[in-house]
Amino acid sequence: MSHARKEYADFEKLTPDAFAAVRSLGQFAAKAGLDKQMLELVKLRASQINGCAFCVQFHILQGESLGIPVDKLNLVVVWREAPQFSARERAALAWTEALTMIADGVSDEVYAQASAEFSEQELTYLTSAIASINAWNRFGAAYRWTPPARKQAANAAAS
Repeated sequence: MSHARKEYADFEKLTPDAFAAVRSLGQFAAKAGLDKQMLELVKLRASQINGCAFCVQFHILQGESLGIPVDKLNLVVVWREAPQFSARERAALAWTEALTMIADGVSDEVYAQASAEFSEQELTYLTSAIASINAWNRFGAAYRWTPPARKQAANAAAS
């Protein structure tokens, strides 16, 4: 059974208060000083797990704009096997997976790894960012938001 799509822009127009709440929850971590590149990796990983095409593409593009190497973005899906990730990023990605697949619980090992890399305050802000992207993923997947197009370079458009 198919349903009418409500695009990202529709969400903002239809429920500006809900849109603002989800958006602000996701912004606290960066405002608190957590690394923006690491946060994009976290958002990308949760979006991959949740199958949100819009969010996967959005966070790939955001990551590129923040200077994350393309190879690193491509390897987020297999971060455990890739040497490009720091101990702090690995702890954040493990924490992301545990909170995104929360029905499996959060193991003592994952909590210890995250607590070793993040202060209590940082971990709480990281948790808020993960909660936010999981909320976005629910909207994006439910309404099948169209992934954002990659902007072409200005000179390519002129040709």
